[in-house]
Amino acid sequence: MEIDRNTSFLCVKKTTIEPSILSSATVGDTGTYVENLPWRECMTRYDRPHSFFYLYPPYWQTEGYGVDFGFHEYQQMADFMRTCKGKVMVSINDHPDIRAVFDGFTMMGLDIKYSLGSVHGQPESSRELVITNWDAWSVGQLF
Repeated sequence: MEIDRNTSFLCVKKTTIEPSILSSATVGDTGTYVENLPWRECMTRYDRPHSFFYLYPPYWQTEGYGVDFGFHEYQQMADFMRTCKGKVMVSINDHPDIRAVFDGFTMMGLDIKYSLGSVHGQPESSRELVITNWDAWSVGQLF
């Protein structure tokens, strides 16, 4: 299959998104491919110099995702980022283990306030980490 520069890819595990959402994502001529693949397989298949991958993996050492995503997955993600042709951005919780595994990449810490699920109506603060395999901040302010 010939891949066009104007094409985008959405790779998800089928069990994480309702089928109705997937079908609406593919309606019309969007130029987006929806794949039911593990993240590694999807990124390997579509890695090109013009590719951009946004990764939002389960937060390290948090509960409630219901998926098996061990620390080796983050290590493999960092290894892929070091050798891939495209650009990769990862959004994850700011944790010392995560900072260590992604050492050497561009990182930016963001303070995030979550109001959903908060106790007593007060937003809960969290620290998010945005990691890229290129100097994303040289192009100006992203956030």
